[in-house]
Amino acid sequence: MAKDCCIVEDMDLQKDKNKTLRKVFWVVLLINLVMFFTEATAGYLAHSNALLADSLDMLGDAFVYSISLFVLTRSYKAKVNASIIKGATMVLLGLFIIFAAINKILNPVIPTAETISIIGGIVLIANVVCFFLLIKHKDTDLNVKSSWICSRNDVMANASVIIAGFLVAYFNSMWPDILVGLGIAFLVLKSSIEIILEGIKCKKDRASDLL
Repeated sequence: MAKDCCIVEDMDLQKDKNKTLRKVFWVVLLINLVMFFTEATAGYLAHSNALLADSLDMLGDAFVYSISLFVLTRSYKAKVNASIIKGATMVLLGLFIIFAAINKILNPVIPTAETISIIGGIVLIANVVCFFLLIKHKDTDLNVKSSWICSRNDVMANASVIIAGFLVAYFNSMWPDILVGLGIAFLVLKSSIEIILEGIKCKKDRASDLL
C-alpha cells in the first residue's frame, strides 16, 4: 500500500514538473520567434551578417524548443532521438551561416553599426531571460539540457554581435561583422556535435542496460 502511494506521488510530481516545463518551453519558444523576425529584418536592412546569423540561430532554437515541447511527456528513446534531430538541425544552420558569410565576402557591403549593436542588445536581454528560465531545469534530462545549451549559446552570440557593432563603427569595416557571424556558426556547429554525440552515447548506454 505504501509502495503504491509512493508511485502515485512520483507520478504527480512528474506531472507537475512537465506542466512547469511546458510553460517554460512555450515562453522561450515565443520569445525566440519574435526575436528571429526582429533580428532577421534588422539584419537584412542593415546588411549585417552577424545579425542574420544570429537570427537563424534564433529560428533554429525555436525549432528546438518546439521539438522539446513535442517529446516532453514521451519516452526516453523519443527524447534522445529528438536531441539528435536538434543537433542535426543546428549543423545545417551553422553551415548556412558560413555560406552567408562567404556570400558577404564576395559581395562586400559595410553594415549599419548602430543597428547591429542596438538590436544585438535587445536580443541579448531576451536570451538572458530564456537562459534563466531554462537553467533551473537543465539537469532534468537530455531534452531540456540540449535546449539550455542552445540558450547559453545565444547569450554568448548576442554579446559578440554587440561588440561587432562597435568594431564596425570604429574600423568602418565589414570584417568584424563577418568574423562574428562565422564565430556564431562555429559555436553552433561545436554545440550541435556535442548534442549529437551525447545523444548517441545515451542510446548506447540504454541499449547496454537492456542487455
